[in-house]
Amino acid sequence: MPLRKYVVVPPTRGRLESLREIAGNLWFCWNTEAVELFEYLDEDLWHDTNHNPLQTLVRLSSHRLAEISNDDGYLEHAERVRHKFRAYMARSRSYDYHLQHPVDFVTAYFSLEFGLTECLPIYSGGLGVLAGDHLKSASDLSVPLVAVGLMYRQGYFCQSLTPDGWQQEYYPVTEIDTLPLERQTDPSGPPLLLEVDLAGEKLLYRILKTSVGRVALYLLDTDIPENPPRLRALTARLYGGDTEMRMRQEILLGMGGVKALQSLGIDCSVYHLNEGHAAFTLIERIRSCVEEQGLSLEEAMELVRSQSVLTIHTPVPAGNDVFDRSLMEKYFSTLCSRLGLDFEAFLGLGRKVPEDHTEGFWMPVLGLRLTSRANGVSKLHGRVTRNMWRQVWPNAEEDDVPIMPVTNGVHIPSYISRELARLYDRYLGPGWIEDPDNQKVWQRAEKIPDTELWRTHERCRSRLVYFVRRELVRQLKAQNASFEKIEGAENILNPEALTICFGRRFATYKRATLIFRDPERLARIVGHPDRPIQLIIAGKAHPADDTGKHLIRRIIELSKKPDFRGRVAFLENYDINIARYMVQGADIWLNTPRRPLEACGTSGMKASANGALNLSVLDGWWDEGFRGDNGWAIGGGEEYENPDYQDDIESRALYDLLEESVGPLFYDRGIDDVPRRWIAMMKRSIQTICPIFNSHRMVSEYVETCYVPAARNYRELKADHFAGLKNMVQWKKTIRENWNKIAIMDVQVSTDETPIKGKRLKVNVIVNTAGRSPNELRVKLLHGPVDLGDNFKLRYSSTLTPVENPEHDGNVVFSGQFPLTHTGLYGYLVRITTEHPNLSFSESFDLVHEG
Repeated sequence: MPLRKYVVVPPTRGRLESLREIAGNLWFCWNTEAVELFEYLDEDLWHDTNHNPLQTLVRLSSHRLAEISNDDGYLEHAERVRHKFRAYMARSRSYDYHLQHPVDFVTAYFSLEFGLTECLPIYSGGLGVLAGDHLKSASDLSVPLVAVGLMYRQGYFCQSLTPDGWQQEYYPVTEIDTLPLERQTDPSGPPLLLEVDLAGEKLLYRILKTSVGRVALYLLDTDIPENPPRLRALTARLYGGDTEMRMRQEILLGMGGVKALQSLGIDCSVYHLNEGHAAFTLIERIRSCVEEQGLSLEEAMELVRSQSVLTIHTPVPAGNDVFDRSLMEKYFSTLCSRLGLDFEAFLGLGRKVPEDHTEGFWMPVLGLRLTSRANGVSKLHGRVTRNMWRQVWPNAEEDDVPIMPVTNGVHIPSYISRELARLYDRYLGPGWIEDPDNQKVWQRAEKIPDTELWRTHERCRSRLVYFVRRELVRQLKAQNASFEKIEGAENILNPEALTICFGRRFATYKRATLIFRDPERLARIVGHPDRPIQLIIAGKAHPADDTGKHLIRRIIELSKKPDFRGRVAFLENYDINIARYMVQGADIWLNTPRRPLEACGTSGMKASANGALNLSVLDGWWDEGFRGDNGWAIGGGEEYENPDYQDDIESRALYDLLEESVGPLFYDRGIDDVPRRWIAMMKRSIQTICPIFNSHRMVSEYVETCYVPAARNYRELKADHFAGLKNMVQWKKTIRENWNKIAIMDVQVSTDETPIKGKRLKVNVIVNTAGRSPNELRVKLLHGPVDLGDNFKLRYSSTLTPVENPEHDGNVVFSGQFPLTHTGLYGYLVRITTEHPNLSFSESFDLVHEG
């Protein structure tokens, strides 16, 4: 018989009720005053509970509870924080989307992981933390958004190291009864239980809601008595198990997530998929449209595409989910039969080349084919992603593949140190929190006195050093290390030395050991008698990645050598809490990925907000963030075919920067021991990075470029009992039938004058429209300087418009002008694509004529 459990809480009614209210919303985790409230209760307990406010209240001693109940100053402060929380939650201003006529809609955001706070460990790394920041900024901006994920009882994994530095994994079970989670119930009162079909097997799941400020995050949980043990384990671990387990989790997230929102009565106009993991959302939406709304399969696919958005994070094909035919047949053949969808045609939705029956089923490809807009997560990653998935659009040149960049950003209040936050409050005003994408706000960083900024940063560095010492002592005690080793850990690192931090997943392309490529040279750098440098490193390797584990072991081995002892520290079990200490206390944030394999990376943005300087390869976000005076670039953005040669060149460049630029600048002090030229670069970094690389800007960009167009399109197609949708489907059918009849008959460019740079030439393009309206065609002139191979060096685009005069021998004349922007060999090309007010951006290159 299953045990029935209750959480017995201390009596917090009356004067302590404010604490319970604040603890019930994850708003606390990005508000310093709220965190300080719970930390003050019992600092050791606060850390033992992994910064869980509800569990801290539950475990608080009755003696301490009585003390707090009679502490009028504390209670008054708690009431002020509650008032601040309630004012935040009551803010009802509507996000206006910068539109003359606002569009009202709700966006559903699906992600396999969310990194919100350390006490809710349902994330593994950057993708999850990015998803968490997305929700926080959506809440701050009052964006109408809900989110769906899975409730992992054991999370990703916790890392421990053996004495020789080998990574081991363990999976502590999260005590969800003391988390701010609310079980969703049906109208009659019992817990709401839903089901999804897993190859004929019924999987039941419940819905747990956690509030992220004003945003609701719904987490699906299969660990319930109604399921057999094998199915209960489905939501045990993030990225755990085999390929079939991954498919089952993604079916639950996508198909189960859509059902969850429907059961709660949440009507969403936009579905945002954070990575291809969530692409089965689209299949469930299609099923719902066919079986519950009576649409045809073509109509359902068109409607779902119109309202869906995909974000791609992974820069290499091997990092994406791909399922073989047998698994797809096992889980989806029955559904295809029900929908009248040919199974081969269904598999084609997930293939780069639909006709290639040897190809697996790619989740990102399914997302790309059934969403209206897709994006990479930095400008460089957008280019990489267009190249990686260009086969999905065989008629498009690589530059025209409809995948746009939306560069990631970070939720600055979640990572800023308390000391620096107070300094920003004093000199920047409240705008750094409320309006972080305002350039003018961050320009005020120049007003912060050098000495104040430096002393604040020194306190953060000292706190980081003391944290590292405490953590290393804990690690060594767990390993039963000798007294001498523990005593050494208590004195490791110098609170005043130049501190370089590296915190990353230990994937091989991130090259965590690049700085150790020449240990002898590095030893001379870190051991410089006048300019000492120290390294703090943290990160996890995937449990199946022995290569990554060997990199960790290599660093541990080197840290024990006399040249590095006391100057290199490795922290185990990298998580949000450790990352927060590191980004707040680092002088230099080091990033050494193999370009162009870093999709974006956001840790350096967090470090910049705290005054650290980036020392990084020009990859991911740093390729667009580096300005020359706000940090350092390793190399000049080169890409190499020989990785060993690349490592050799870039490690030398890294050492040169440390010896010739970074170290000398840090230790260039005046008589007041303040490095003013270093501080000038700190301020420049804050001014140039914070207003751009923040999640408020990112979410606003998603709203304006993805959510609003998708919502408007969905609304127009759905209006008048789907009249617009039916017309759209019919239009696509007829224009496909006519497309081969449409032709470019002639291209006429004025030759009256000598083509001189700066002049504009007139062009007329005569098009046989096959009886189609000119407004159904988009005619563009592509032009620019070309090389000897007839390839554009730079390509510009000019739109040509139909001439209102009578047709030219039954054809239509499209006319326009284009500027001669360069000297030398210049070329031009005419391109015709389809034009329709409801045509999805992703379909803009399905039909193409060029000539």
